[in-house]
Amino acid sequence: MSRTLIHSQSHSQVATERPVFVSTWNFGKPANEASLRKYQGGGSILDAVEEGIRLTEADKSNASVGDGGKPNAEGKVQLDACIMHGPGTKAGSVGGIEDIAHPISVARAVMEKTPHVMLVGQGAKKFALEQGFASENLLTAKQRKEWRAWRREKRKMEAGENNHDTIALVGIAADGTLAGGCSTSGLAYKMPGRVGDSPIIGSGLYVDNEIGAAGATGVGENVMRFCGSFMVVEYMRQGLSPEEACAETIRRIARLDGRPIEDLHINFIALNKKGQFGAAGTGNGFPYAVTYPGFSDILQS
Repeated sequence: MSRTLIHSQSHSQVATERPVFVSTWNFGKPANEASLRKYQGGGSILDAVEEGIRLTEADKSNASVGDGGKPNAEGKVQLDACIMHGPGTKAGSVGGIEDIAHPISVARAVMEKTPHVMLVGQGAKKFALEQGFASENLLTAKQRKEWRAWRREKRKMEAGENNHDTIALVGIAADGTLAGGCSTSGLAYKMPGRVGDSPIIGSGLYVDNEIGAAGATGVGENVMRFCGSFMVVEYMRQGLSPEEACAETIRRIARLDGRPIEDLHINFIALNKKGQFGAAGTGNGFPYAVTYPGFSDILQS
């Protein structure tokens, strides 16, 4: 598989200060900045990651995450999220949760208040309500109108039509503690009950406090079949830089999958224990955001 088909930086970069936050897409920049504010205000790295993702989940103009996300084929918004804390490799996750605006916070509650890692569907919603989360209709008028048009026309949603974006956000604290989170409304007009890679530990997100953290975005089925984010972290364990680890993971997935690499529609971000960060994707440039004290910008892989 030709390396030229993978879009990545020429080399991983190193943040000059900590904390460092790295996230997916252009909307990752305000999320990172919310994370930095939370951390500088006295929050932990886990608090900071949660805060940044909550900002994205609350953005009704974002059609791929949280409140305002595109619904499934039956017109219901079903959300997925997970969160990880490096020390002790702790994790919490929710899949297919309905009527709860902040699945990232429910995922954290699963991690901290239950003996489990993942809750799904009605069980996840019941738990959220018991924890004091409010039930609300997440389908906006705009998304309802678009869903009705899709239902009439029965159009096939092709990958790349703003129908599978995800906020994956990873961070490292001043003391080297790592954390990460991931949240999405999933593939637009998906089959009810479909869950992608975002809430699956090792697929949409993985954090190893000894090595680093990685997150994914794109077509979830092409990430989860290969435990993509875990693979990125393992390549960093072998000595690859974050950018090289992301690119090598994509090459390996493409080799095993067999389809042209550009048909996979997958992207990865990564951050290692040294504060190096990088990304790689299968499209014509993958925008991702990096923020640390004195610096916040959108970079292109």
